Amino acid sequence: PGIVHRIDKDTSGLLVVAKDDATHIGLSQQMAVHSVERAYNTIVYGGFAQDEGFVESNLGRSKTDRKKMCVTTENSREAVTHYFVEQTYRNNTLVRLRLETGRTHQIRVHMAYIGHPLVGDWLYGTEDHNIAKRQMLHSCYLCFTHPITGQIMEFKDEMAEDMRAFIEKLS
Repeated sequence: PGIVHRIDKDTSGLLVVAKDDATHIGLSQQMAVHSVERAYNTIVYGGFAQDEGFVESNLGRSKTDRKKMCVTTENSREAVTHYFVEQTYRNNTLVRLRLETGRTHQIRVHMAYIGHPLVGDWLYGTEDHNIAKRQMLHSCYLCFTHPITGQIMEFKDEMAEDMRAFIEKLS
């Protein structure tokens, strides 16, 4: 019946796809109440003053560019992103992110909003297409309760090869 957990175009990693209607409804309900645990790895510009923190702001569609989302109070929904610094390099930082909410482009908008756009994010960050072929964002962890069996389902995915290669260049 469809994709339950979506990721942005050019984001790598885990998805949740339901094979039947009952599973789709159950998983969609878990997503709606934010009980699905989701984590991401990303590489951003700049260094952080604190090793962990969170961004809490309302997100809505940009008035000037319909393809973009933005921090706004107008026609918006609450969004919360927790970040944890994994490794700092000279001009970049590897960050692990945990979402409380799941809004369109949430990670990309929140990181740009706090001054740390994703490497390779041409919509919210750099326009230099030579740095990376895509935004350096990877869905690395999902955990939810199977809606039919009640079993806890936990999935982990190693960082995408292109992100690992990018980090090797930074090291």
